[in-house]
This record gives sequence, C-alpha cells and structure tokens, in this order.
Amino acid sequence: MNYHNVSFAAAYGTSGQLPASTRPEVAFVGRSNVGKSSLLNKLFNRKKLAKVSSKPGKTSTINFFNAENSHFVDLPGYGYAQVSKSEKVRWAEMINGYFEQDRNFTLVVSLIDIRHPATSLDVQMVEFLKEAELPFMIVLTKADKLSKSQIMRQKAALRKQLSFGPETEVVACSSESGLGIDELKKAIERHLAEA
Repeated sequence: MNYHNVSFAAAYGTSGQLPASTRPEVAFVGRSNVGKSSLLNKLFNRKKLAKVSSKPGKTSTINFFNAENSHFVDLPGYGYAQVSKSEKVRWAEMINGYFEQDRNFTLVVSLIDIRHPATSLDVQMVEFLKEAELPFMIVLTKADKLSKSQIMRQKAALRKQLSFGPETEVVACSSESGLGIDELKKAIERHLAEA
C-alpha cells in the first residue's frame, strides 16, 4: 500500500452522519492525547494530514481518510476531563455509535501510552473489543521516551494487566522516531489482505 497517497475524506460530528461502509476500515481508538493523530501522520508520512494539537481533545469528530482500497478512521479520544459533560456524551455517542454499526471492521488499532499502566477506560475498550470479537491490535505510543529494556518490561506489564495472550499483537511505536511504524504497516497490510 502506498501510504503517501492517503487523503482526507470527511469528518462527521455524529455517528448518524456516517455513510454506509463500502471498504475495509482500519480504526484508531484511544484516550485523549495518546497520540492518534500524530501516529496517523507518521504512518502516512505527512506532517499535517490529521490535525494535531498539544491540547488533548483536538479530534472531536470521526475523521475518514481514503487509502487505495480502504478507509482509515480516526475516532475521538476518550477520557479527557477538560471538556463539558455534553461534549463527553457526544464523543461517547460517536465512538459507541461507530462500533454499533454494521461496518467492515478489518482492524481496530487500540492505542495506549506505554509510559503508564492502562487506564480503566483503556481496559474497558480492550474488554469491549474482545467481547465484540473485533479484530484488534495494541499500539503502545510514545515508546521513544523509554529504553529498550523499559519497553520490554512495559509490554509484559500491559499484556498482564489487560489479560491477553500471545495471539494479540502488541507493537511499541513512536511518531517522533518512527520506531515500530514499519511493523504497524505490515500488520495493517496483513489484515487488509485477509479482508
């Protein structure tokens, strides 16, 4: 897949606005400020395709990006405390509404900050993905902040905390250094080839 040719398609403010699913979809989900948009930009080798901010909660819509024969979907972050209750409800509706639809879920990439234990919301998301039997993998972001041995320890600790076995793919990534990006691309392409 040529990631350089990915383009922004559309942004939707409610799950009810989403068009029918016509292509395999690779969705990115995680708490606010975990680095979803930065990771997408690194994946696509573009600086500003996905909007990035130092302030959490920048992604407040469901953003679709066109790839060759698939869509990449950037979902709003969850768990950001500094937004109004009504905005939190709207974000939750978008995330839940997206997953409740009959869509071509090829892969859900669940992002967790490698520097900390998974939050209760991260745990809920992984439990939901398991129960819904959606194909998913875990990407541990901000891995450039840790040494190789710390990365190995954190991977093992998060695997134990989230209680999944060796069949669940876990990749440590950095949108700063590019660590793990090629591994992530291979995993995405493998899932798309099977779709």
